[in-house]
Amino acid sequence: MQQRLDYKSASPEAFNAMIRTEQQVHKSGLEESLLELVKSRASQINGCAWCLDMHSKDARARGETEQRLYLLPVWRDAPCYSARERAALAWTEAVTQIGVTHDVSDAVYDEARRHFDEKALVDLTLAIVAINGWNRMNVAFRTKVGDYVSPHGKAGAR
Repeated sequence: MQQRLDYKSASPEAFNAMIRTEQQVHKSGLEESLLELVKSRASQINGCAWCLDMHSKDARARGETEQRLYLLPVWRDAPCYSARERAALAWTEAVTQIGVTHDVSDAVYDEARRHFDEKALVDLTLAIVAINGWNRMNVAFRTKVGDYVSPHGKAGAR
């Protein structure tokens, strides 16, 4: 696939708005390991190869195991995720698919609230909104995949 356009250079203002949102997500206090799982799962659902490449490299660089990355699409059946991670992943799937379902169930909300206070749940939702935005930019404009190198360490190399 050929990249359609470079959205960063086409509209630096739009790109910077996305970056500011991302900076807010990282100031939230949510665990970086949790954010990488959430970003990876949303990117899987949305079919965003560029974001999957980035977040799998960043997750590995931050110490995430290959097994947990491989099992992410079937997290409900894998025992390697904590209850908090499971709640976040269920919330991620529900919020990401809201255009199809038009709802987030009370059961998913209640489980998320067991593990996240009000601020943390809003911050988690902003992280999901952000990654869905990045996914849409990268899928729509067919951003070239594979060149990302994680700034977080050697494990995130190509």
